[in-house]
Amino acid sequence: MKYLYLVGACGSIGRQTLDIVRKSKDEFKVIGMSVGSNLELSFALIEEFKPEVVCFRKKVDAKLSYNPIIVYGDEGLDYLASYSKYENETFVNALVGISGLRPTVCAIKARKEICLANKETLVVAGDIIKDLVKEYNVPLIPIDSEHSAILQCLTGEKKNEVKRLIITASGGSFRNRTRDELIGVTKEEALAHPNWKMGAKITIDSATMMNKGFEVIEAHYLFDMPYEKIDTVLHRQSIVHSMVEFNDGTIKAEIGTSDMHTPISYALRYPSHNLSESENLNLFGLNLTFEELSMDRYPCLRYAYLAAKKGSIYLAVLNAANEAAVALFLHDKIEFLDIEKIIYNEISKDKYKNIEYNLSNVINLSKDIMNDIYNTYGGLE
Repeated sequence: MKYLYLVGACGSIGRQTLDIVRKSKDEFKVIGMSVGSNLELSFALIEEFKPEVVCFRKKVDAKLSYNPIIVYGDEGLDYLASYSKYENETFVNALVGISGLRPTVCAIKARKEICLANKETLVVAGDIIKDLVKEYNVPLIPIDSEHSAILQCLTGEKKNEVKRLIITASGGSFRNRTRDELIGVTKEEALAHPNWKMGAKITIDSATMMNKGFEVIEAHYLFDMPYEKIDTVLHRQSIVHSMVEFNDGTIKAEIGTSDMHTPISYALRYPSHNLSESENLNLFGLNLTFEELSMDRYPCLRYAYLAAKKGSIYLAVLNAANEAAVALFLHDKIEFLDIEKIIYNEISKDKYKNIEYNLSNVINLSKDIMNDIYNTYGGLE
C-alpha cells in the first residue's frame, strides 16, 4: 500500500490521479488532500476518499460526514506536506504556480517520495530542490509526460553516452498561425488545445511555448544535463512524448496516447509498467512528423534559455512574470501577445542580479514581482 498526499486534487492532474486511486484501492490510500475553489467538487472528493488531512484555500463551513484535520491556505499546505505517520508515503504535487514550492520542500523534509507535476518547483528553485533531495535521500519522480518519457529512455543507460535530450512540443493552440495572426486572439481560442486536456494556465503556457521553456529547465535539473544538450522539436501528434539521442546516433523514443493517466500511473508505480488506465496506442495509420521549433515564432522559449543563462534568480523572475501575465490574460486584462512582452521586460532588468539565491528570496521576490505586475494592470478583479 502506498499512502498518498495529493495537493491540487481538483485540478486536471489531481483528478486524473484520483481516477487511478479509484481503480486501485488495494494499492493506494489518500491520507492528505488539498482542494480548490470548486467547493461542490471539493466536498465530493473529500467524502469519497476520506483523507485524514484536508486543506482548503480559505476557511469554509465544512460539514462532513467524518472529522478530518482541516487546515487552510499556504500554512495548511505546509502542514499537509509535513504530516507523516505511515511507511511508504508519496507526495503528489499537482498544484499550479509557485504555491507548489514550499509544500514540496516540506514533503522532502518529511522524507516522502515526491511525484512532481508542479513545474514551478524546479523552475524557480531547481538547485535548492536538488540539494534537499540529496540531503534527505528521497526519490524525485516527474509526472510531466515529457520528463516521464526521458526518464524511461534513460533507464539502464550511461549518462556519459547521452548526446542530447529531445523534448517534443505539440505547438499549442496557435501552432498553425503566424505571428501576425496572433494579434487579438481570444482567451477561448488560446484554451482550445488540439491534443491535450489540461488546466487553463498550462494550456496558455503551451500556446506561448513557455511550458516548453520550463520543461527544458526542469530537464536540466532532473537529469543533470547542461542546457546545450537539451533541444526541443515540434511534434504535432503528441505521440512521441520525448526522445534521447546517444553518441552513436541511436535515438530512443517513448510513445503512447495523449493521456496523462499513463505518466501519472508510471510515477505512482515507478518503475513498474504493469498497469495503466489509458487506452492502448493503435500503431496502424500513425503519421509522425517532426519540425523545427522556431524561437522567432515562440520567443518565450528563447526567454527561458536567456533567464537560465543569466542565473538562478532570473528563473524565479521568469516564472513570476509569466505566472502574473498569464493570470492577467485569463482575466481579460491584457492581450495574448502582451504575455511575452511582460516576461521580456522583467527578465531584462539588471536590478535582480545581486539578489542572493535562496528559498526565502525566491518566494518573496516572486510575490513582489507578481504583485507589481498585477498593480500595473489594475489587478485581477
